[in-house]
Amino acid sequence: MAKLTKTQIIHCRTALEQIKDQLQDRIEQSGQSTEVVNLDQALIGRISRADAIQQQNVAISTRNSATIRLKKVQFAINTIDTNSYGYCKRCDETIGYPRLEAQPEANLCINCQDKADH
Repeated sequence: MAKLTKTQIIHCRTALEQIKDQLQDRIEQSGQSTEVVNLDQALIGRISRADAIQQQNVAISTRNSATIRLKKVQFAINTIDTNSYGYCKRCDETIGYPRLEAQPEANLCINCQDKADH
């Protein structure tokens, strides 16, 4: 597969920076949703409390997923800075530009990702 062009790398970096900003915003906004739910039944009913706990669990899961993806995005940005972006970290082959367009933080080529998924 062909090495990425400078234009392609710039495009991916721009996408990564946008994703980074969105993830940071999502993490900041989820702060209140992940706070401890007040379990005082006098303040909220049993069903409302269960719903609040479920919403809290969803918010925690969303925040954790965003944090994990943010780390991947930051790692990808660092690889651009060290001129190692676009190479599979398993086989060291180039990662196809269409894959990086779809998922700019990808660090495995499609073949290695397929093996990792199975």
